[in-house]
Amino acid sequence: MQRFKMKGDRVRMTAGKSRTGRMVKILEILGSQPAATMLGDMARRYDPFRMLIATILSARTTDEVTYPLAEELFRVYPTPEALAAADPLEVENRIRRIGFYRNKAKNIIATARIIVDEYGGRVPADMANLLKLPGVGRKVAGCVLVYAFGQDAIPVDTHVHRVANRMGLARTLLPEQTEQELMRITPRPCWQKVNDLFVWHGKTTCKPRKPECYRCVVVEWCDYGPKNLAP
Repeated sequence: MQRFKMKGDRVRMTAGKSRTGRMVKILEILGSQPAATMLGDMARRYDPFRMLIATILSARTTDEVTYPLAEELFRVYPTPEALAAADPLEVENRIRRIGFYRNKAKNIIATARIIVDEYGGRVPADMANLLKLPGVGRKVAGCVLVYAFGQDAIPVDTHVHRVANRMGLARTLLPEQTEQELMRITPRPCWQKVNDLFVWHGKTTCKPRKPECYRCVVVEWCDYGPKNLAP
């Protein structure tokens, strides 16, 4: 996935006090920084099926565990047909380093079978049908739409939820609510940028316990940062 630069986009807004204006400015600044996320790397390497399965595996698991484990899994089960015919215990053993591995093994096998039986081996490219697959919620479905199919969506994981609320772009309790609020304030041509940039920012700077506001490139657009830096 290419790094995002807002200057060439169709959306040009003057960043003001509104949350929409701040959102555009934040995306513009973050998009000018060097960054690399697991999903961005997978988008360059994986077809939609592998993107879907890897994203299901990634739930509540670090990228450092998920990515190499997914690579190992796909060497043995490279296609929907291969995974659909897999022995559940063998899949469990192969992914047991990952959180909730028993449920995830069941879900990825069931998902592969549905893709083979109902979709002719092709991953559906719409939110409604993706949400029917075992182990797929809005975050997983949104990631598949953005990273596998280049469609407009704003997947919200813990990083995106935290960063959006800490900055004051959203005032929500649940990731699903954050998704709706970010879609409301973000111009649609920018939707595909949000997850990649906010995840990177949340992992490297706007960390859960000790956000590094002193080196944050968007601190002036944040509700939390200036207060944290105050003497």
